Amino acid sequence: MPEKEKKGNKILAQNRKARHDYFIEETYEAGIVLQGSEVKSLRAAKANLKDSYARLENGELMLYNMHISAYNFANQFNHDPLRIRKLLMHRREINKLTGYIQEKGYTLVPLSAYLKRGKVKVELALVRGKKNYDKRHTLAEKDAKREIERAFKETYR
Repeated sequence: MPEKEKKGNKILAQNRKARHDYFIEETYEAGIVLQGSEVKSLRAAKANLKDSYARLENGELMLYNMHISAYNFANQFNHDPLRIRKLLMHRREINKLTGYIQEKGYTLVPLSAYLKRGKVKVELALVRGKKNYDKRHTLAEKDAKREIERAFKETYR
């Protein structure tokens, strides 16, 4: 069970590909500016974080390529599924991230979107890209761990 769900937060969308493609250095929690139909659609788990990323523009964090499907019952007042969304963080956190992003190789990627006390939050990660050999190494470690778990279960049956 994911750590966020244990604390009573409902996970709305996850970016599993990001954990495979990047080394996660730090994680941050950010609020997100949404329209009403986007919140309804998110609560129905109609969102996709694959290939989404965050960038700093004019001192503000903006989230790109987060797909939130159109809400069926919103008719003409629906939203654009791929619109750019503003992320809300404290100024000192944004300034800290600015320093990291200006370094070579760091990117901001959303890992998950979840509800916390009725508000939609996004878990942002400061990441560095993995090479292909790093990905293979990670998969090999995961397989070895799975084999150990399997052997451990069989011995204690």
